Amino acid sequence: MADTQEFHYRLPRRVGGQRPGSHPGSSLGAGQEFVSHMRLYDRPDPRRLDLRASLRNPGGDWLVRTHRQRAGIVVHAVIDVSASMSFGGERSKIHVAADFVEALGVSAFRLGDALGMSAFDAVERTDLFFPAMLNRGIGSVMAAALRSCASDANGVAGLELALEHLAGKQGLIFLVSDFHWPLVHLGEALDLLSHAYVVPVIVWDPAEMEPPAANGFANLRDAESGRQRTLWLRPKLRQEWREAVAARRAEIESLLAARAIRPFYAHGCFDGEAMSRYFFEATA
Repeated sequence: MADTQEFHYRLPRRVGGQRPGSHPGSSLGAGQEFVSHMRLYDRPDPRRLDLRASLRNPGGDWLVRTHRQRAGIVVHAVIDVSASMSFGGERSKIHVAADFVEALGVSAFRLGDALGMSAFDAVERTDLFFPAMLNRGIGSVMAAALRSCASDANGVAGLELALEHLAGKQGLIFLVSDFHWPLVHLGEALDLLSHAYVVPVIVWDPAEMEPPAANGFANLRDAESGRQRTLWLRPKLRQEWREAVAARRAEIESLLAARAIRPFYAHGCFDGEAMSRYFFEATA
């Protein structure tokens, strides 16, 4: 990437945890959001003593102000590196995913959040596993690993294994894929991640979304199965192509909507401003 596109994210709900950060937290502590007064005996912190409230207190107790502190979260990127992700016109889909991860690394560090990464194809890609850590350059390291990885394995059987260490945990999880696989796997994945806030990042290339404009023979290969077909592109077939893309999009969005999840689309490139808008709309 020439320029890393930093973006802003924030969960639309309070987060737990005692580690200070940038997100609205649910724990009491050092913060700017006033919650209530408590007796000094119950919360022995003289620094928070409120003299005016104490003088007005009918019980005569010394009162201290309590606040909610802002907290840090753990962010994970779960990346599909199966064969279909190697497809792309100007840039392969795996390179678009790497651009996103690099931007996520900058964004997470600025917010004080730890970032980790898992990957999968037919198996769990342990060579691309990074435990969550707070590090300025970790996003660039993850992105470099993705850009240089081999992505010629078919299938996504490793998805469940890649998610096992995230099951039942809170935080923010980005599931990055083209989702060109049976959606039953997606439903199972979302069930495992039910405690986290999940953002599916759907990476599609314009060349697979829109058929060639001119009539003629086209040699097509399924990136997942490796099967090849030669087709004569004509107006009717191009219309069926567009309808199939629209139907697939509707199928994915219907499954996600049933779980109150909105997808983010990356068509040929990653747009940091669009990702920021995605989160602004979620928290509005």
